[in-house]
Amino acid sequence: MNGPDILASLREELAKQLQFYPPPIPHPLEISPWLAMALLQKAIRRGHQKFALQAAATLLRQSHEGFWRRVGSIAFEDIGVADLDTVSLVMASLAGKTFRAKIGGEWRVASYLVERMCLAPKCRAADDLLMVAERHPAYERCRLGLTYSTMPELLRIADSNAPLPKRALALWYAVGTDRCPSSHLRTRRGDPQTVFDAMCETSYPHTLIEVAREGFRRTSQVLCPLVILISVLKPAEPTAVEDDGFPPATMCGVVPSWALDRYSREGRRALQRLLRRDCQTARWVRRHIPSSQQVNFLGDILFAVEGERLLNHYRWPVADELRRTWEIECQGPHCPDATEIILLLRADIWLLNEERQHVL
Repeated sequence: MNGPDILASLREELAKQLQFYPPPIPHPLEISPWLAMALLQKAIRRGHQKFALQAAATLLRQSHEGFWRRVGSIAFEDIGVADLDTVSLVMASLAGKTFRAKIGGEWRVASYLVERMCLAPKCRAADDLLMVAERHPAYERCRLGLTYSTMPELLRIADSNAPLPKRALALWYAVGTDRCPSSHLRTRRGDPQTVFDAMCETSYPHTLIEVAREGFRRTSQVLCPLVILISVLKPAEPTAVEDDGFPPATMCGVVPSWALDRYSREGRRALQRLLRRDCQTARWVRRHIPSSQQVNFLGDILFAVEGERLLNHYRWPVADELRRTWEIECQGPHCPDATEIILLLRADIWLLNEERQHVL
C-alpha cells in the first residue's frame, strides 16, 4: 500500500476500536496549560489514567491544538518501538477535527488514546538517542562537521554502520534543524520528503515509515524518523517489561508532585527554592555548576531521577545503554559523570516535594 492507503487503513482501524468504547466523564483541572502538559505526559509514562485523563480534559478546554500536538509527540517519545500499533492509531487521530467528529468527537477519541497509552508498554530509546546525539561530548565534532555534508552523504551515513548517535545526527540534519531546532546544532534547512522517500528504498518497514512521515508532518519532531532508525535494532523479545522505580511523591494541590518540572513556572520556582536550601543536592550544584545554569541543570537531573520513569518499561540492551549514557555522560561540561548528583537528588526528593507544595 502507498502512504495515503496506509493512513486510511489506520483511520478505519481507529474508528473500529472506538465503536464500543464508553468515554469517561471529563474532569478538567484549574491549572495552567504548561502544568497540564507536564501532567499529561508524566501520567502516561507512569500509567496513571486518572491524572492523564484530567490533564487531557484540561488541555482540550484550554489549548485544543496543543493537546493533539502533545499527544503526537508523546507517542513517539514515550511509547515508541515498544507498541507501534498504539503509535499508529495516535497518528491516525491527527487527521483533523472533522475526522474526529465523525468517529465520536474530541473527548471520545482523546480519552480512548490516553487510556491506551497509559496501558501500553513504553520505550524512550528514540528520545535517549536524541539526547546522546545532541549532548554527548564524544560527538561534538560530528555536530559541527555534518552541518556541511550533502544530502546524499547524510543519507548514506544514516543508513551505515556508523555509531548510532552519528547516524541520528545525520538524519537530524537531513530532515532539517530549521524544522527541528536545537541550541547544540547549527541551523540547516532540510528536506524531509527526500529523507522519508529514501527510507522507503531501504529495509525499514514501509508502514512505520508512513506513520513517521505523518508524525513529522504533524509535529515536526525529529523523534519520528529516529524511531524508524532504531526499530530494526529492537530484538524480537524484550529483556524485560517491568516498572521503573518511582521516587516518593505527594500531592501539591490538585496535582502530584512529579508534575512540576523545569518547563513550568511552578516547577522552576520549586527548583530555585531547593537550590537555596542547605542540603546535599543544593551544595553540590552550587559548588560545581555556574549560577546561571543551575536551575536548568538541576531540572535535567530531576528528569533522570523522576521525570523519565516508566510503567511497563520495555527494556532491551541498546535502549538500556542509551538511557545510561544520557543520564550519566550527557549532563554538560561541568558534570562529566552525573552518578553522584543523581544519587543526592534521589535522597533529597522529599525536600523538593516540600518546595513544590509551597509554590502551589
